Amino acid sequence: MDYRDKLVLAPMVRVGTLPFRLLAAEYGADITYGEEIIDHKFLKCERVMNESLGTTDFLEKGTDNVVFRTCPQERDRVVFQMGTSHAVRALKAAEIVCHDVAAIDINMGCPKAFSLSGGMGAALLSKPELIHDILTTLRRNLDTTVTCKIRLLNTPKDTVELARRIEKTGVPALAVHGRKIKDRPRDPAKWDEIADVVSALSIPVIANGDVFEYEDFKRVKDATGAASVMVARGAMWNASIFCAEGKTPWEDVKREYVRKSILWDNDVKSTKHTLKEMIMHYSCLELPEGKGVIKCDTLADLARLYGEEDYYNFVVSNRK
Repeated sequence: MDYRDKLVLAPMVRVGTLPFRLLAAEYGADITYGEEIIDHKFLKCERVMNESLGTTDFLEKGTDNVVFRTCPQERDRVVFQMGTSHAVRALKAAEIVCHDVAAIDINMGCPKAFSLSGGMGAALLSKPELIHDILTTLRRNLDTTVTCKIRLLNTPKDTVELARRIEKTGVPALAVHGRKIKDRPRDPAKWDEIADVVSALSIPVIANGDVFEYEDFKRVKDATGAASVMVARGAMWNASIFCAEGKTPWEDVKREYVRKSILWDNDVKSTKHTLKEMIMHYSCLELPEGKGVIKCDTLADLARLYGEEDYYNFVVSNRK
């Protein structure tokens, strides 16, 4: 996997499922991260070929619950992101999926209480020996590319020191979110501190933070010197941010996302969550559309709400 000059879709919980990743790629994303999946949960999964959809599904054993779904179309660009706090457990989980994805990424940046209490995400930032153990264990035992995503530490010096230690594990790239654990999304990303990491490393750095327009990809790159740039909220609100020709109206992007959710039989809760995020950014959930989405229980309901009943019926009737 080449990490230079790439536009990257960030991992986003309940958003980065298969239809959204494919939508982003259609608009120009070169690398697409899936939502973070916890190793404990993934170890309870089995790999199943879904002949009806043409997908590879990882189902919770004994259920129809899809924990991760992928397809051949994204094989060379999809990154499986994992939450873990244990090297051997991470390896066992990675071995289940490693032949179906382009790379495995370890989440070392999530500041949510759930991750921190489990010793995962940003909790790893203060445990460089454990980081080394996880990354070297995966790299030694997998043929698949292994990377990680961190966020800024308390001082630029600490961030650079950790980044150098990560580079020594042999990972081919490092993603850096330009915020600290205590920072909120509304706080400006510290591009200058990402630049410190870039100048200290020889491997490609993927800069993440405050990309809301296509032009921001170049702005971040120029400001940080990063090899590639990653976008989260800017893509969630309008996946056509990756398109050099300019954004597609969000109403059209939203409709295409609904169609892709139908086509790939996405979890309705995931689809509703993503639609609500779009609506809250551009409009309001209290208006009829927002209330309509909240009331929907199935993809068929969403198809009706967005005038895609014919498409829904066509797709469902043509499944094997």
